[in-house]
Amino acid sequence: MKIILLTELKGRGGEGDVIEVKTGFAVNYLFPRKIAIEATPGNLKQLEQRRHNIRQREDVRLAEAGDFRNLLEGKKVVIKVKVGEAGRLFGSVTPMMIAEAIKDQLGVEVDRRKIETRGMIKTTGSHLAELMVYRDIKADFSIDVVAEGEEAEISEEEAALAAEVEAAKSGVEPELEEGEETAESGDENTSEAQEDISDLPDEEASK
Repeated sequence: MKIILLTELKGRGGEGDVIEVKTGFAVNYLFPRKIAIEATPGNLKQLEQRRHNIRQREDVRLAEAGDFRNLLEGKKVVIKVKVGEAGRLFGSVTPMMIAEAIKDQLGVEVDRRKIETRGMIKTTGSHLAELMVYRDIKADFSIDVVAEGEEAEISEEEAALAAEVEAAKSGVEPELEEGEETAESGDENTSEAQEDISDLPDEEASK
């Protein structure tokens, strides 16, 4: 059946997009969660009347997503774990663990459901990962998995970033070398300005 998206549906589209999905998926999942409504003639007419506002909101979302990507792109987070022989983990590194490390070390809150890794992380070392920010905008970053009691090597840039995050938490400005400028804090979360169109009339009730 054809539906109108009220918000982003990962891999399928964003607000105002008209797509086709299986009826069961729409009725049991999308409609109850107000992710979409049925693409009835009445709803499609209302949609066309709101196209301008939807485009404006979409432009804002894309700009914010680009800014958010820059906060994480190319960065590295360290996760300390218990390991056994040959650097094998007891279990694996989960998206929740990665999200918490990003928040603690970079000062950025992310949705763990949008974190993707190249397979399960079950060994120490460096691993690549990405955050699906919005639509096709994504941020690539790395994860250093180290055994508890060991320290990961960090660059001067990463050390400076960690100092800024700690200073932001304590409310104290970090000391700078002569001629060095204060970097902007990267703990700003994206705000999604969205006007819900879930009140669109559904003129064709299911019979």
